[in-house]
Amino acid sequence: MKRILFVLFSVFLLSNLSSQETPDDAQIEELEKNEASDDKTIVESIQRNFTILMAQQPLNLDIHTSTYSTEAQVLDSLYDGLFSYNPKNLDPLPALAESYKISRDKKRWTFTLRDDLVFSDGEKITAYSVRNAWISLLKTPNAPYASMLDCIKGAEAFRNGEAGEKDVGITVRNDKTLVITLVNPTAHLAKLLCHHAFAVCKTDSNGFTDTSVFSGAFIIKEKNENSLILEKNEKYWDAKNVHLPQITLLQSNDLKENSWKFNDGSADWISGMMDTNALLNKNTIRISAIFGTEYLFFSCKNKPWDDADFRNALLTAVPWEILRKNGLVQAKTLIYPLAGYHGVEGISETSAEDALEMMHDAREKLGISQDKKLTLTFGISAISERQKSQAEILKNAWEPLGVELKVQTTPDDRYIDSISGWNADLFSYSWIGDFADPIAFLELFRGGSTLNPSKWQNEKFDELIKKANETTDNSEHYKYLAQAEQILLDDGEVLPITHSISLHALNLQQVGGWFVNALDIHPYKYLYFKETKVESAPNVI
Repeated sequence: MKRILFVLFSVFLLSNLSSQETPDDAQIEELEKNEASDDKTIVESIQRNFTILMAQQPLNLDIHTSTYSTEAQVLDSLYDGLFSYNPKNLDPLPALAESYKISRDKKRWTFTLRDDLVFSDGEKITAYSVRNAWISLLKTPNAPYASMLDCIKGAEAFRNGEAGEKDVGITVRNDKTLVITLVNPTAHLAKLLCHHAFAVCKTDSNGFTDTSVFSGAFIIKEKNENSLILEKNEKYWDAKNVHLPQITLLQSNDLKENSWKFNDGSADWISGMMDTNALLNKNTIRISAIFGTEYLFFSCKNKPWDDADFRNALLTAVPWEILRKNGLVQAKTLIYPLAGYHGVEGISETSAEDALEMMHDAREKLGISQDKKLTLTFGISAISERQKSQAEILKNAWEPLGVELKVQTTPDDRYIDSISGWNADLFSYSWIGDFADPIAFLELFRGGSTLNPSKWQNEKFDELIKKANETTDNSEHYKYLAQAEQILLDDGEVLPITHSISLHALNLQQVGGWFVNALDIHPYKYLYFKETKVESAPNVI
């Protein structure tokens, strides 16, 4: 699932951090052992407003069209779906669904909703509410995640205007019972349904979302240009286990100022935007590799860059060590290596001589003159020095091939949304999977997917994705997906650069319910303040 991450880590002052200044794994594990959300250990009287500092960007809080990771973090707190994330390992936990069962052929899932579920305005949440929210998603133009429901019978045809609403395999038996009929077994469905796009929102008779009503642990109390105040939803089904009365989110890109706000206690958590050297307590820094990748990809709109031979000639000329040198976790493959997922040969070879020969052959195949100057346009963010540096590296590498790289820019806050209509040939992306499965990345390139910004298509790739989704054997699932990723890489469609990292400042001796995890998702509903004991000074004799 799409969770675009700002690539800002190059501006963070990480170089001066030593192993003595940051907590090691054993220290973090020891701190997290004390984070069990046991009501008996949580002192309600000390719970107060919790302040989070985050990157400055416009927030799209429409669950059907939102794409950024910062938005997803907020939306997870405002809306609940059938499942929600376990805060430690992000396994799916039953949320609005009290229970579910799967048929023998694995193609029918039956959900039973909890009793007395209501929206924040007091209106009852029923199985019809779930169905209406999903139908609304499928009807929303350019909804990025809509195609993830193509696993449901009739969903793809309905989404494409080829079938009616009644043909979608989402059936309501009664107020508490929802039945989903799948095209094929979909083992990762429970993980998928944790994502905010498939949460339950209140819709009107026309299918439009009422953005002032919520189904999650918090509601919006106040929204300003650079701040958002959330308030506990007292009508939430699990309100007794939500301990913070209020959360204030402040947006600021002033790294040093953010760090000093954390130092003086006026902020409780910094998400990403900090000057680590200005932090007084280095033990509050949380740095970890996550299931994400920064990469470049080709748009297949213009010739000759829709041809794999031309793309591979360019990739062979790329000085990969230079392009990836600023990455803390360099990426040769698109997908961060998961346990049990292997067999993918990454991209690392650089040969100027081979690249020249490959370009010569590619030109000859399409009847393009060997001395014709080819133009490739790289679309980048206007403020991204990192992307500008990448453009310069690629320009120098591709010039000997008779390729002129030109740069076009757009404002940073419009970059992602501009890609679909932008007539450029190369773009930059950073992606975090929302569940730990390679399909969370490969869906970006499946033909017909609403998550596919490149419009690259490959029948063999799509067939392998289909086989992977059909099998209930996890090793077979991974085998097919590894083969699909290999096709994607061999076709020269992506340029993997670095696997993502997360950076936070948070004092785990004072805050509970926050855990390091591979997807960098930290549900707000589990956060709470710990009772800290201040030791008295020893008597001086």
